[in-house]
Amino acid sequence: MGADIELVRQGIGSDPRIGYSFLYAGTGYGGSCFPKDVQALARTAKEYGQQLRVLEAVEAVNDDQKHVVVNKLMAHYEGAIKGKTFAIWGLAFKPNTDDMREAPSRVVIGALLRAGASVAAHDPVAVALDFADAPELLERIRFVRNPLEALDGADALVILTEWKAYKSPNLVKVKGALKSPLIFDGRNLYDPLSMRAEGFSYFGIGRNTVAA
Repeated sequence: MGADIELVRQGIGSDPRIGYSFLYAGTGYGGSCFPKDVQALARTAKEYGQQLRVLEAVEAVNDDQKHVVVNKLMAHYEGAIKGKTFAIWGLAFKPNTDDMREAPSRVVIGALLRAGASVAAHDPVAVALDFADAPELLERIRFVRNPLEALDGADALVILTEWKAYKSPNLVKVKGALKSPLIFDGRNLYDPLSMRAEGFSYFGIGRNTVAA
């Protein structure tokens, strides 16, 4: 439709009854509480013969949202990502925690690995992923201590958590480290037009893609 989700957020949030704080687009919610509570409420309602369609829709949309970045990436590469390496910034489900339960990173990284890609991942505090059902996938994950280290030789950068450390990177160094100046931003950290001016092709959430 060509709309920019940031302008939509500002318009809706300008109503003081709603506000801006919880209207940010992204790759979906996670954590130990919200997913579990939504499922529990819907399940309890069914036990009493009621159907909470809104909560069921919330869960379905959230599950779909975790695949948006993967779908954009797959569309760009026409599905041919086997043998490619992707830098991942952010593993935790939100900043300032090491909690990865139900985190979007699990879905995104799992999809990339199962499609034959490799991953170099950074998070300030969350440092591991559990693929107990497919331990061979761990062979293609490299965890690094520095965000720029994850970019070294990567085909593209994928941002999954809005850590403060990722909001103002040295874009010259980012561009120089990547094989191609491609960013798939699951948290809309950057302005698309500014990224194009810096020479990046930029894929956000709810925004038009800009090409370098």
